[in-house]
Amino acid sequence: MATATRNYPLGELRVSDADRDQAISELSEAFQAGRITVDEFDQRSTRALGARTGNDLTPLFADLNPGRAPSGPAGGLDRFRVVAPWAVMTASAAAAIPLAAVALSSALSTGPSLAEREARRQIAQQVLARQGISVSVPLPPAVGFDWAGTITPAVIAVMLIGLIVILLTTRASRR
Repeated sequence: MATATRNYPLGELRVSDADRDQAISELSEAFQAGRITVDEFDQRSTRALGARTGNDLTPLFADLNPGRAPSGPAGGLDRFRVVAPWAVMTASAAAAIPLAAVALSSALSTGPSLAEREARRQIAQQVLARQGISVSVPLPPAVGFDWAGTITPAVIAVMLIGLIVILLTTRASRR
């Protein structure tokens, strides 16, 4: 938030719409900082919108210190805006790397062989036969490589790490 400058026309010189907007903005900052109440803000804003000359605007700020920066969490908010994206990127990369590792490890494991799948089919056929059900049980499917489940987390992890490296290098070059 900018501090109030009060560069309004002096005396009976007419004010512009921009001057009125600046006055409303400064009153809003004073309200957000807790220096004026809601009622005062409403009254002063109404007077600022109806102001014709500099003499109409200057009394609205007579009891407000023009050089005083607004108190409150403004500095903390600026710091939050800087820290939050970095925290999100770091957490995302930290979550994506183990997901990619799990996906790759499961992709490298081989499924049951053809003989094991045939044995499972025969066991299922025998269990159904004991129950009096005569149905032909199909061969269980072979486990294949899950490209989407393997590659997607790996690509996300690589992209996040690349983004962090790019941001760190651009930030270091600005200094």
